[in-house]
Amino acid sequence: MRRDQRGSGLVEVVWLGLLLLLPLLWIVLSVFEVQRGSFGVSGAARAAARAYALAPNDVVGEQRARAVARQALADQGLVDVPIDVGITCSPYPRSCHAGTSVITVRVGSSVALPLLPDLFGLGRPSFALDARATVPIGRYQETGGAR
Repeated sequence: MRRDQRGSGLVEVVWLGLLLLLPLLWIVLSVFEVQRGSFGVSGAARAAARAYALAPNDVVGEQRARAVARQALADQGLVDVPIDVGITCSPYPRSCHAGTSVITVRVGSSVALPLLPDLFGLGRPSFALDARATVPIGRYQETGGAR
């Protein structure tokens, strides 16, 4: 008994296409999401370092740096992502706005990978992002002294 095989190739191509196309689509969407987060975090680090350097003192600088980093991430569409802003200075760790300090701002965050559900109550899978920006204090403002 011989069956008519016409059309079975089309069915096989459709199934193979779906099996190969869906993972490829997920990979492309994930790469775009991570790239968007990477642009946001690097821009946030640069903007936060500049805001800190332009502030009149360290306390105001830290507040401005955190606000500017949050806004830079929001500009990339990353509104509800976790953010961690760390600020260090050298060679004067206690007063960043003194002398020839160099300010280093680190911004850490993460983006959730698309189309993946919360697995076993552990939260959605995410990709961690980290960026640093270093700015000498005199780059955006004059330090007191000669006139």
